[in-house]
Amino acid sequence: MKKAEIKITVELDEKNVPENILWESTDSQNQDQMAAKSMMLALWDHNYKNSMRIDLWTKDMPVDEMKRFFYETLQTMGDSFLRATGEKNIVEDLRDYCAHFADKMGINTKG
Repeated sequence: MKKAEIKITVELDEKNVPENILWESTDSQNQDQMAAKSMMLALWDHNYKNSMRIDLWTKDMPVDEMKRFFYETLQTMGDSFLRATGEKNIVEDLRDYCAHFADKMGINTKG
């Protein structure tokens, strides 16, 4: 059985606010730590039938990039949901909402 490990390192200031988020993967061609300004991690707890989440962002994460991050996360959640369930109709609804979200947030989705 093949195994891969993902390591996330969060550097905090004196008030426990993230200053840096670094990640690396044993299954990556690049063995260096990669910097990130924001992350969302969701895990499904089968025993309790609920999600466990970690949402972090650094104190210097720009608001415009946070808006884009949320937009792209919603979009890719639709991709994942479609692959996992085959539910095309609801994914189309989510895509419609993503377009509305982008419009309201002033996010340029072209290129």
